[in-house]
Amino acid sequence: MPAAPPKPVGAPLHMASVLPSDIPRPEPEQPAERRGVARTVAAAVALVTGVGLVAGAATGSLLSDGSRAQAQPGAYEVARDLWHTAPVDTLFPPRLEGDGAGPGGADRVWVRVAVAPPADCRKGLDAALARELRRVGCEKLLRATYADATRSSVTTVGLVFTAAGAAGTGRFEDRFEAEELGARPDMLPRAYGTETGPAAGFGDEQRATWTVRVLSDAPVVVFAVTGFADGRAVAEPQPANEAVHPSATTVPAQAGLGHDAEGLADRVERGLRKTSARATESPR
Repeated sequence: MPAAPPKPVGAPLHMASVLPSDIPRPEPEQPAERRGVARTVAAAVALVTGVGLVAGAATGSLLSDGSRAQAQPGAYEVARDLWHTAPVDTLFPPRLEGDGAGPGGADRVWVRVAVAPPADCRKGLDAALARELRRVGCEKLLRATYADATRSSVTTVGLVFTAAGAAGTGRFEDRFEAEELGARPDMLPRAYGTETGPAAGFGDEQRATWTVRVLSDAPVVVFAVTGFADGRAVAEPQPANEAVHPSATTVPAQAGLGHDAEGLADRVERGLRKTSARATESPR
């Protein structure tokens, strides 16, 4: 059988053929001593590079965590100042709507009927609650009173601005919840009534249900206390989280007063967070 003709010069190689660049080229022989030094230097460079990468990643992580930690106190300081930097209509809007906030998911509307001047905790709160809030340094107390659209109930909503930082607020919040201080009758917030109008005569004896909340993301305690607009006294006030339960049969619960306290506290709290977020994002 005749031999296959040779491939013409310059004929294309098959894909499985070895390219010239793939052919290993022998390196010139080096003395053993020099080869040992080169290997030592290469290992040292690799070690330094690896350590640098790890250290760089760790540093980046620390810087990232640090910037987050620095942002939080900044937001806290902004929220702490809102009692004198935010307009009263922002903290306590003249009208608040509560879609689905009433008993059975009914809608609620509340109209502001009074605004109290800024006060300190000792003058604006009952002794037990004021004493408890001294743990976080009560700086200023703001309050406004609302009436529902039917003028059958009145609610005082309050914002207590404290001197505590994030860690102190967190510890206070944990203690408040663990000991259920917000449900103790001696921790009722004080109502703010007026001489005329729906809140006339709204005082300590008229308090029917209440809620007190320690915020976790701001140095602020939010509360609300509700009573009947006709000035009737209530012998045994009930915490709002109990009064909103479907099985609750007390007079405040049946009248939906717990829903007023919870609904107004919710909306004032949300408004405070939005105002704080906007102020934090704005150039200072």
